[in-house]
Amino acid sequence: MSDAIKHECGLAFIRLRKPFSYYQQQYGSVFYGLNKLYLLMEKQHNRGQDGAGVATVKLHTEPGVPFMHRIRSSEAQPIGDVFGRIRDEISEIEKYQPEITKYPGLLKGHVRFLGELLMGHLRYATQGKNNVELCHPFVRYNTIPARNLTMAGNFNLINVEELFNFVKVQPGETHKNSDLAAMLEVVHHFLAKEDEMRQNGLDVKAILQQAFSMFDGGYHVCGLIGSGDAFVIRDPHGIRPSYYYVNEDVIVAASERAAIRTAFNVGENEVMELMPGTALIVKENGEYSIEEIIPARERRACSFERIYFSRGNDEKIYKERHALGYHLSETVLKAIDNDLRNTIFSFIPNTAEVAFYGLIKGLEDYLNKIKVERIMSWGKDFDEEKLTEMVNRRVRIDKIAIKDVKMRTFITEDSSRNEMVQHVYDITYGTVRPGTDTLVVIDDSIVRGTTLRESIIKMLDRLGPKRIIVMSSAPQIRYPDCYGIDMSKMGEFVAFQAAIALLREQGKEYILQEAYGLCKELERTNTLNAQNVVKNVYKPFTPEEISAKIAEIITPAGISAKVEVIYQNIESLHASCPSNLGDWYFTGNYPTPGGNRVVNKAFMNYMEGKNERGY
Repeated sequence: MSDAIKHECGLAFIRLRKPFSYYQQQYGSVFYGLNKLYLLMEKQHNRGQDGAGVATVKLHTEPGVPFMHRIRSSEAQPIGDVFGRIRDEISEIEKYQPEITKYPGLLKGHVRFLGELLMGHLRYATQGKNNVELCHPFVRYNTIPARNLTMAGNFNLINVEELFNFVKVQPGETHKNSDLAAMLEVVHHFLAKEDEMRQNGLDVKAILQQAFSMFDGGYHVCGLIGSGDAFVIRDPHGIRPSYYYVNEDVIVAASERAAIRTAFNVGENEVMELMPGTALIVKENGEYSIEEIIPARERRACSFERIYFSRGNDEKIYKERHALGYHLSETVLKAIDNDLRNTIFSFIPNTAEVAFYGLIKGLEDYLNKIKVERIMSWGKDFDEEKLTEMVNRRVRIDKIAIKDVKMRTFITEDSSRNEMVQHVYDITYGTVRPGTDTLVVIDDSIVRGTTLRESIIKMLDRLGPKRIIVMSSAPQIRYPDCYGIDMSKMGEFVAFQAAIALLREQGKEYILQEAYGLCKELERTNTLNAQNVVKNVYKPFTPEEISAKIAEIITPAGISAKVEVIYQNIESLHASCPSNLGDWYFTGNYPTPGGNRVVNKAFMNYMEGKNERGY
């Protein structure tokens, strides 16, 4: 994705079902659980660049002995920092007791993070600065063991203020907008009530049913309880992804199926999807169950997971990204008048590569069909040279764009910094016939268009193509997200900028004022969640008109080539990713009422000149 967006946290959970001595004998290391947790987190590192954290719980400790531990980092390499510090603690113990690793029970008493319950989190900041205090997991300590709780998750909640009001908690400045802080307080509230009522263990299902019925958002959340119980839960629309794996030795959960498969070397069918509205509940004795917490609603799994966010080595995701490109082949053929001789195809590195393969497959299928038709039309009127020329026709592909290592500069002047930013990407010279060739490049999506305008289009134009066509494997991003992705400011979307420009050009700015007035009225009557008013801004225009205006916006001054933009349509998106139909950032059809409130608030912020989130 050329326009990087902050997105999608990652989650990892492990419950060891055997004594530590078993893992030492069976797998050669008492640190089996920690090693696997590290693997699960590294294999999901694409989901978190801003921070990482680990929490563990030890079972069957003596009263007064600490049993719940947490470590977090917001360093440049947070996973390495977290596990490096854990490794340093272990090394320090081994320095004075070299033989201690031979005695798992003794080691458990000395190593803080050697617990039977392990949870890891990778953070992409959707709110707040890159502050270690905002890194998950969060912890709620209590003198009563069963009321200790630590949680982490991949989610956003839209009703944070209401949740804090419910539990009568006044959060500090750092956590007042924290979704997890609010969720933790609510879950802990019902955990404490449950512990007061029962003497023989917790009814975790009842706790979750009471707490999670209050949350408006998309979530994949894990919690470890001081009683030794644990849970992993997914929102009722299935917005955020969640997978789990169970065998006799371990119970595992993560945000991505492929991470579990790689870390535990298991087949696709052995890793299960946690269904919407359900929870994986693990009891203190190591038994588990899958429980319905909230009745499942219409499945609206996030399509961006398939387009871009997930690592992509899952075979289903790979095929879906391939299909996204394939579905664009017919559209681009029309755009170039089927002139494959004078068109070069490439991609914006690196995550658009799989969609590029799908695009080329669609073009090759078309070309092969043409070859057969031409050869059949010849009858016997051909020779070896003519046949060889036809058979050897190929779709022209080249690696045009190269993404350099992230460039840094000591220069502080804006103009100089902009010059440096232009060189984040480089080109392969000599690949284009100047003034003759059309250059088609595919990207995952176009969010703001800034990188295209400031870097990529300028770079491609240096090759002298007649036309530059930028294709997006995702549809136009028109609306904010409020379920885990940091896209919440209307003015940042190039599609919205295009709609505004068209309204002004056509003398229809009154539509903006009417929409703003309606939002203010809905706010006055406390019904901002009743409808998505911002749809009215786009209604006067076709997707093609919006795309044409976007092409103008992303074209820098002084460019010789004609620039065009082609987007995926919604129908092809759904055909490519049939299990992930969540499309509210494209269509404005939010799965929960809170989504309408967020988009309307974001629009009001734009109209009032406020540079802040819509929630």
